[in-house]
Amino acid sequence: MTTKTSDTRSVSYELQIPIQATKEKVWKAMTDETNAWWLPDFRMVGENSVVTFDARAGGSLIETKEDGGSLLWYTVQMCQPKTAIYLVGHIAPDWSGPAISMLKLSLEETDDGCILSISDAIFGHVTDENTACQEKGWNQLFGDGLKAYVEG
Repeated sequence: MTTKTSDTRSVSYELQIPIQATKEKVWKAMTDETNAWWLPDFRMVGENSVVTFDARAGGSLIETKEDGGSLLWYTVQMCQPKTAIYLVGHIAPDWSGPAISMLKLSLEETDDGCILSISDAIFGHVTDENTACQEKGWNQLFGDGLKAYVEG
């Protein structure tokens, strides 16, 4: 038997992604058209998976595949339509956990579109390396994925 111990810690960070589109258009794309902008590198259950977002309390951000494979990315804790959504997700040891991520996605109208603010608070097995990886991943997914999709 192998036993590992690690200290538990928490970390939080925020990102802002300016998007040249109305917050209504971004919200619709983010919640109703998720599969269209979800990048291939983020399809954890494999090619041809489908990512759906049920943006209501108790709903989920989930990835599924025809063969029955699935991944629950996040559960929706609270939704304020077209304004903010609060999500809670588990990070398994295979992906640098165990940890819990409390993610907030919020939209604010600007003169030339809107700003998507991403706030993530993670607690559990958290290192500087996996925090940097998580932050880079959200920047890629929402910048190269959602933003490019909505502005394209």
